[in-house]
Amino acid sequence: MAKSTIGIFMMKRGKVIFVDTGALFAVANAKDKDHQKAKDFLTRLAEEKVILLVTNFIIAETYTLMLRKIGRDKAIEYVEKLRNTAEIERVLEEDENKAWQIILRYQDKDFSYVDATSFAVMERLGIRDAFSFDEHFEQYSFNRLPK
Repeated sequence: MAKSTIGIFMMKRGKVIFVDTGALFAVANAKDKDHQKAKDFLTRLAEEKVILLVTNFIIAETYTLMLRKIGRDKAIEYVEKLRNTAEIERVLEEDENKAWQIILRYQDKDFSYVDATSFAVMERLGIRDAFSFDEHFEQYSFNRLPK
């Protein structure tokens, strides 16, 4: 199992925040209840030159959600922009194995598979902050932002 070196590379470049699907969708969808909060926070992150990190699973989930909720053209346009602005970390086999252990261990939580893989990647890369409106990140002891 190969270890990724992107974590070390990114940490040398500056602050990194993991971005969850719900936050991405809130930014893109003006009808989302968290839209303005998400846009304002994203603007702040850009001003502070914070590196946005997503996984390939987050991209897949975001595209699927947008495809179903706001249409193919907007989904493609948004994901193209995301692919050109965010750092993308591939979920490794070891991350998937750890994610499955997380799901089995936290029997009182309804973590999705994508959430659990996100937790595993964040732990592997040493990232503590998540741009997310999903309480599961806090339940798994990450800093969920914005507050």
